Amino acid sequence: MSDGKKPTILAFTGKGGVGKTSLSAQCVRLLSEIYPDRRILAIDADPAIGLATALGVEVGSTVDDIRKMFVETAEEGEKKAAIELLGEAKFRMVDAMVEEKNISFLAIGRPESAGCYCKVNAYLKEIIGSIADNYDYVVIDGEAGIEQVNRRVMEEVTHLILVSDASKKGLLVTETIHRVAEDLTMAQHSGLIINRIPQAVDRSQLDTYGLPILSMIGDDPEMALSDMRGDSAFMVPREDPVCSGMEQALKVLEII
Repeated sequence: MSDGKKPTILAFTGKGGVGKTSLSAQCVRLLSEIYPDRRILAIDADPAIGLATALGVEVGSTVDDIRKMFVETAEEGEKKAAIELLGEAKFRMVDAMVEEKNISFLAIGRPESAGCYCKVNAYLKEIIGSIADNYDYVVIDGEAGIEQVNRRVMEEVTHLILVSDASKKGLLVTETIHRVAEDLTMAQHSGLIINRIPQAVDRSQLDTYGLPILSMIGDDPEMALSDMRGDSAFMVPREDPVCSGMEQALKVLEII
């Protein structure tokens, strides 16, 4: 960023199967369309790399591929080669990024190999942070739980977006994640999106555990079909419940 401002970093988290990836993709799409002159970095921190499909991106290599190369070289005893490889890590990470208009995409990949490589992990996370500083917005599609984002991606998250379905289990998970995130003091703002709410459910009866509500989104059969086809988020009509619900959440957060 040329003005020296830190990026707005939005991390999506919640239990599996609640639509985090679809919402993350719509968030990227909306920011890209509403702010065509600003730079957006989409980070897929879920090992399944679903955000790539949702954005229509083809992933060549991931951050964990870079980590794996270093670990394998170090384990083979090639100390000099390992040090050189680590020195090239930022260049390799930039090469791994996919660029499309004002969006850049970076996949974290699967968790690192067994063993303790804390210094390597910290260094790679530092590189991700330095790359992120060149963007206006960073959108992170994370695994269930905030610890993974904190441990493997970045500690500074300005906006924590908790995603749940209408189930008691899903809402309990978001409450737990929110509590952990507060202990880590890693987010300036947080809020809850309740997704895939069945038509028969009385929304006023949902226990949100006092979390600020960003939007409530009804069950969306069209989005389910779109996911089955592997459609890009950019093909979804703006009036679709998931897209309009994400837009409402960004307005509540005063991002748009």
